[in-house]
Amino acid sequence: MRQPLEDREVTISRARFTVTYPSSFMLVASMNPSPSGYFPDDTKALSTSPQEMQRYMSKISGPLLDRIDIHIEVQPVPFEKLTEERRGEPSSKIRERVTKSREYQSERFQEIENVHYNAQMSVKQIRKYCALNDESKTLLKNAMERLNLSARAYDRILKVARTIADLETTEHISPNHIAEAIQYRSLDREGWLC
Repeated sequence: MRQPLEDREVTISRARFTVTYPSSFMLVASMNPSPSGYFPDDTKALSTSPQEMQRYMSKISGPLLDRIDIHIEVQPVPFEKLTEERRGEPSSKIRERVTKSREYQSERFQEIENVHYNAQMSVKQIRKYCALNDESKTLLKNAMERLNLSARAYDRILKVARTIADLETTEHISPNHIAEAIQYRSLDREGWLC
């Protein structure tokens, strides 16, 4: 699974031949953070020790997690929020913003073969289209050091920050975009289970 995520192609080798197929896909996955599924809610009858949770989490390979652009921890929704009368932003408005962002990306990459949106950028393209000002560089440097992030995570953060800027129809990536993108790497944080 790691190689198709990285290279966007699958190679099948047999005794007499090798065939390569295109394999560009979007991986969406979910998991419980513990064997019981109740972490971090201590009020549940089933409880799991931090060691059990760490053992459970270690079943997911670090290199695979490193290739996933966004990690989000989702908390249970309290009853008060479920029954709230106030409505959020309508899906139609969100769709409009996402569609416009994808159009910006298509225009940006129109001269580049096989690149249509930010997630497909190579390292060279990331350096070109994700230029940072000094404040953004300092913020990202601090996050890299404190969270012990990999070079692959660095590239993922830049791609996500570029997309956040596109959603705001902003040409340049700001420190706010970098900070938000860092927040979407929750599984990279050492000791997040504790």
